[in-house]
Amino acid sequence: MDRLTELLRAEAGAVGFDLCRICRPWDVGHVPARLAAFLDRGYHGQMSWLEDRAEWRGAPDRLWPEARSVIVLGESYTPEHDPLAVLEHPEQAAISVYAQNRDYHDTVKKRLKRLARWLIAEAGPDTEVKVFVDTAPVPEKPLGQAAGLGWQGKHTNLVSRDLGSWFFIGSIFTTLDLPVDAAETDHCGSCRACLDICPTDAFPAPYQLDARRCISYLTIEHKGPVDEELRARMGNRIYGCDDCLAACPWNKFAREAREVKYHARPDLVSPDLAELARLDDAGFRARFSGSPIKRIGRDRFVRNVLYAIGNSGAARLRPVAQGLCEDADETVRDAARWAVLRLEDAT
Repeated sequence: MDRLTELLRAEAGAVGFDLCRICRPWDVGHVPARLAAFLDRGYHGQMSWLEDRAEWRGAPDRLWPEARSVIVLGESYTPEHDPLAVLEHPEQAAISVYAQNRDYHDTVKKRLKRLARWLIAEAGPDTEVKVFVDTAPVPEKPLGQAAGLGWQGKHTNLVSRDLGSWFFIGSIFTTLDLPVDAAETDHCGSCRACLDICPTDAFPAPYQLDARRCISYLTIEHKGPVDEELRARMGNRIYGCDDCLAACPWNKFAREAREVKYHARPDLVSPDLAELARLDDAGFRARFSGSPIKRIGRDRFVRNVLYAIGNSGAARLRPVAQGLCEDADETVRDAARWAVLRLEDAT
């Protein structure tokens, strides 16, 4: 099996992954208590799917009891540009780096399937595999730490000594009994950069996230109007937030993304808020075809854009907001009226 593992790592690199580590499905003993505490505090907000099958999220060996090994893989999507630079231009929109081009789920899953087919061909037809990337009740970050890919930092995201914070995670569960890697240990030390930079104070304590205050949650998962106190803190972030990731000093070891599909589309690096606010449903679907942004729909997207317009301080954007005060969607109307009031004294 040692020889197979060596070949597996080489093949993982050949198909496009930057990291390949292995653990057991049951190597995440701390997850049930941590997940239960998160849910008990209501930190998941409207993400009721986190409660569904929580027993699988807390114990991945229950997801597929026949699995004996989990191959955890990392792929860099490090941006070529400074993702925080757009925050200095409040009339432009800040979109999370991972969403500035094609949906990564499709790309990563194709790589996982290719690697899984190779594994079956190499180990024999009796080998069984299942691939996962972010869309099943799999605790990818704890598995990543158990496999030695990285550790869950104070911002709760996985941090790698090789890739920093900018990488996607995928996993292959298999019935093969492969040699495992040593778990990664915490290397955050006394650093608080990710906690201190958060614009909405979404971290009640190190290693704890209250998603209800997280801009990524508010702009993507939260349905309906956002609390007004939080709207004012969202700035021009209209889809996701990269602040805590970008602040991590381990990013000095980050590798530039090899996959061209992860390189930002120029029109999504810092688009004009007025242009985005004017999108109707057809225009929204065309603009974001193949993008993860498409899944939140035009109404929630325009709601986010209007919050950014309200925070812009730009008088030229007031008529744009006024034009949406009678929009067909109630939440868009609420956001538009809020933005108009915010810009009442703008010059």
